[in-house]
Amino acid sequence: MIPTTRQTNLVIFLGCTLLILIALYMQHIMGLVPCYLCVTQRVFVIATGLIALLAFLHHRHTRFYGAITALSALAGGFFSGKQLWLQHLPEERVPACGPPVEYLFDVFNFSDALGMLLRGDGNCAEVQWLFLGLSIPGWTLVCFILLAALGLWQMVRRQ
Repeated sequence: MIPTTRQTNLVIFLGCTLLILIALYMQHIMGLVPCYLCVTQRVFVIATGLIALLAFLHHRHTRFYGAITALSALAGGFFSGKQLWLQHLPEERVPACGPPVEYLFDVFNFSDALGMLLRGDGNCAEVQWLFLGLSIPGWTLVCFILLAALGLWQMVRRQ
């Protein structure tokens, strides 16, 4: 049985909610400190989930919501890929570490702080946790690919 568009949007929303809960567990219970790119990826997980929630509640314009769900997930996937790239750089090519995120927004104007956040730094190259050979951004990339695929499926499926 193929799930309806509403059911699919609910699954996307619940999946994104689960991802954020896992991220918060890793941060607050396991003590893993999120880097700039981790925070950026969280923003895209939240955005993707909120788009799916809107689609679930609105229950119209399925193709439009599917497209922006897929775009949000692909954008998040870009930052996951960027972090994976940083993690695989030789040590001498890893960029210098920057200040904490809170400091960025306290000291710099919003656009400068946002630019630094999106570029990442040496902290983003550190592998803090592995599961089945994949780091956190690796698993996040897998999730973003699945979310993008569900968004694209919402675009092309028969209504």
